Amino acid sequence: MSELTFFVAGMGCRRCVREVTAHLRDVPGVETVSADGRRSLVRVGGSMTTDAVLAALAGTRFRPVPR
Repeated sequence: MSELTFFVAGMGCRRCVREVTAHLRDVPGVETVSADGRRSLVRVGGSMTTDAVLAALAGTRFRPVPR
């Protein structure tokens, strides 16, 4: 299982954390999602690709930046 970490601009409240988490859970290969709203960080674990994770948030107000 690989792990990807992203800084997600615009994810500062609980509702935003829930929304980002919901989008990322639907990505094929994602097994775990851990979001920290205070630091605007998201960790995603599984066999997903970076492109798939970025595509899941495309069209939303959240802007993920791989770390």
